[in-house]
Amino acid sequence: MLGPRPGPAHRAARARMLVALALAAGLALAGCSLGQQPQARSTPAPVTAARVSAGAQAAAAGDIPGIVRKAEPSVVTISHDQGTGSGVVWSKDGVVVTNAHVVGDASDVEVAFFDGQRADGQVRATDEDTDLAVVDVEREDLEPATFQEQLPVVGELAVAMGSPLGFQNTVTAGIISGLHREIPGSAQQGIRSLVDLIQTDAPISPGNSGGALVNGRGEVVGINVAYIPPGQGAVAIGFAIPGATAVDVVGQLLKNGRVTHSYLGVQPAQVTDEVAAQLGLDRARGVVLLEVVDDGPAARAGLRPGDVLIRMDDAAIDSVEDLFGELRQRKPGSQVRLTVIRDGKEQQVTATLVDRPN
Repeated sequence: MLGPRPGPAHRAARARMLVALALAAGLALAGCSLGQQPQARSTPAPVTAARVSAGAQAAAAGDIPGIVRKAEPSVVTISHDQGTGSGVVWSKDGVVVTNAHVVGDASDVEVAFFDGQRADGQVRATDEDTDLAVVDVEREDLEPATFQEQLPVVGELAVAMGSPLGFQNTVTAGIISGLHREIPGSAQQGIRSLVDLIQTDAPISPGNSGGALVNGRGEVVGINVAYIPPGQGAVAIGFAIPGATAVDVVGQLLKNGRVTHSYLGVQPAQVTDEVAAQLGLDRARGVVLLEVVDDGPAARAGLRPGDVLIRMDDAAIDSVEDLFGELRQRKPGSQVRLTVIRDGKEQQVTATLVDRPN
């Protein structure tokens, strides 16, 4: 445990400090943009590099038309009254995967296929955390995509396919620019946290979301999800959800209608220079716990509001995205060792993660 609970005066001072932190966090979130520099995770998970076959090397040398011919029957356009995006055929009998933000609040969508046909679709299930969704389509002769579950190799060919700005069947090409990327600020509310992504310089625009990022063998290595616009100073910086994540999440959505996510039971906020000064820290690092859910894993481990979480097991927690990225790697029931700073001193506790409540 982390020592005796503070007295009334100390609790009141801490409460005033947390109110100020919450307000600061809200302003930071309102003012943040995707123009901030994406970062690799502090302690990337081990990467098993896929071997680049001779066929892939030939594709990288210029056989992009052949790649497109193989993959394009599996890429679709998804439309509803709130907008247009893209999707990827999951199974022959009419299951399509896309982003949760593509379908939004819609329950019914229209799906347009490469062969010119259109069909009605119903949103079957969504997962906001990973920004993935599955749509059932009234068609049973589809050509499913092949998903590569190994991570691609940095420098490998990448072809983005989808319907940017409504231009159906659009293809752009580039390379895999990076792995294990996160977008600072995307996880401030713990919703749709953009972590553990593939980065590519294949141009991605609004409407590409939900479409395919394809390798030199015509396999889907990722589902396009976000980009940094040129107005923020970026030149072709886009992101995709890894194929392995898509396979895992879609499998759970189809089987159970929901996805299990490890839950710590905290509301975190970034420790900025101003927050560090208020907390008496020597530098800005970690995440401050604005709220600790009663009887949640963190509370049962002895954590409380105002604690600064700086490490989970051996992984440094330098940002809110780091925290959600580490939780993404663990299953409910896992025990984690948490290092926190309280009253200027580092202390450790052990918490048992649970499945996040609905």
